Amino acid sequence: MKTLSFWKPMSGVKTGAAVLLSSLLLTACAMSPTSPDGSEDVRAKLTALQQNPDMMAHARVELRDAEAAVQLAEQPSDDEAVVAHRIYMADRMVEIARAKGQVGLLEAERAQLGEQRDASRLAARTLEADRAHTEAERARSAQAQAAAMSAREAEELQRQIDTLEAEATERGLVLTLGDVLFATGSAEIQGGTNQNLEKLVNFLKQYPDRQVLIEGHTDNVGSASFNLALSRQRAESVREFLISRGIESSRLSVSGYGFERPIASNDTATGRQQNRRVEVVIENGE
Repeated sequence: MKTLSFWKPMSGVKTGAAVLLSSLLLTACAMSPTSPDGSEDVRAKLTALQQNPDMMAHARVELRDAEAAVQLAEQPSDDEAVVAHRIYMADRMVEIARAKGQVGLLEAERAQLGEQRDASRLAARTLEADRAHTEAERARSAQAQAAAMSAREAEELQRQIDTLEAEATERGLVLTLGDVLFATGSAEIQGGTNQNLEKLVNFLKQYPDRQVLIEGHTDNVGSASFNLALSRQRAESVREFLISRGIESSRLSVSGYGFERPIASNDTATGRQQNRRVEVVIENGE
């Protein structure tokens, strides 16, 4: 083949450099983070538009904005809600670019038809252009509404988190219930200590798609078997409380860890009090 005869005289240094460059490129590709599910479809739609000369001629700015939105949608994120929102917004931007390109193309055709004095075809194309205008406006309106709704939802979620006094972690939102809920050595929730639990109930009712892990912990006073049993019993008590307030049992999972996972030193009274706790982990929504 001609390709082989062309490379035959290449020096060993150049050939080695080419092999090294190829290896580096393959390594870089292998290390690239995986794009979120769904972003490939949006990328494919955008690429098809970018390869269409008519679209590039009439929707260059919109395609540039859509490219930025798709690149953002391709970025990995641990928050599935953020990923879904980015993909949705990128798809809207692609559709806006498509509509804008169609409008420009139809208007160009309308001008050409006007020059040709083809009244019937001009009327049909005018109607089609008007419809494309309407679709573009609807797409823009939907985008604006989605952005406004997303902002309101994010603001409301943050307000709820602040009210709940929860901590955002990789596992989800973590609400720590101190040992004031229980008497010493008891797994029964004491009366008058349910304020944080009521806040938790309200949050879970507002976000019914979120699963909940309830984890009991103790200090190291007493035997390991006693503390393990007590930690689980306390977690079960919190679960039963939530069920009694209308939270579905299928959303609630319980574990007890005894004194295996301290968050402070058990050598001081203050540390032991911090370790006696029930942690409620509210997993991130879909």
